[in-house]
Amino acid sequence: MIKGSAADAVDVAMDLGIVPGFTAIGYRTRKRLYSWRADGLEGRSVMVTGANAGIGKAISMELCRRGAFVHMVCRSAEKGEAARAEVMLETGARPELHICDVSSLASVREFAAGFVDSDSALDVLINNAGVLPNGRSHTDEGFELTFATNVIGPFLLTELLLPKLRKSPAGRVVMMSSGGMYSSGFDLDDPQLENREFDGTKFYAQTKRAEVMLADEWQDRAGPGDPVFCSMHPGWAETAGVSNALPGFNKVMAPVLRTAGEGGETAVWLAGASPEEAPGGEFYMDRRPRTKHRIPGTRESAEDRKRLYELCAELTGLRH
Repeated sequence: MIKGSAADAVDVAMDLGIVPGFTAIGYRTRKRLYSWRADGLEGRSVMVTGANAGIGKAISMELCRRGAFVHMVCRSAEKGEAARAEVMLETGARPELHICDVSSLASVREFAAGFVDSDSALDVLINNAGVLPNGRSHTDEGFELTFATNVIGPFLLTELLLPKLRKSPAGRVVMMSSGGMYSSGFDLDDPQLENREFDGTKFYAQTKRAEVMLADEWQDRAGPGDPVFCSMHPGWAETAGVSNALPGFNKVMAPVLRTAGEGGETAVWLAGASPEEAPGGEFYMDRRPRTKHRIPGTRESAEDRKRLYELCAELTGLRH
């Protein structure tokens, strides 16, 4: 068994190689290298958005297996009920289903208001819901769909749930980003990319960069009693979302793609990790902090992160 600095060297080499690090090869090697434990999460209350399929459903399943109480947030009642039934059958747990369309600010406000007024506790929020559309479209509120679902919806939900999270002695917010964000900075002058020809992959990458920037800005603003804020990268996982949006990539990489459960494992670990084990302001993959920038021209400043936060606050009506 490789241990210590030798294990770290293998880990770093896989990360630098990208393909071995992001695929199932990296996940399964690191799991053995570091002898990961599946610690219990009894007493933890965790909310997962986009919980009816893919990585979100896998995260919900594993959280329930480890004893957490799970709030499954789904856009579709029918699909949400089916996913909840599957989780119950597999784990014997009874997660709670909530219906909320994260791309709709009105839906987020309605759901968050009801949850904050309820007796439910909340220790961890995992902002997992996301989309990678094949064409440009806008929500009823006028926002580009990728931006609405991946950025301002989660931003508003997080802000509105802070009163609940602050009641937890160990609160945490996890932003589920993507390795795609490495290819992009964030265009503050054209945040919804309305002045560019639509390219789903590039639009998605910009929003995933925004998620990391927001997590860092929240952490910078955090004071006593606030939750810990971090972001993460699930690696390249085989999900319906990936196969539908990137069929060529999915076909070529299929033999080495991670399962949805492997992609979501770090989120489950973060749900139970202490601030010392997993500090805020970091970008995680496979239970370890990773670099946030790989390509020149994608690095943002502290002022950029502040501007993005203020833009989201303005667009969601939190700042008039």
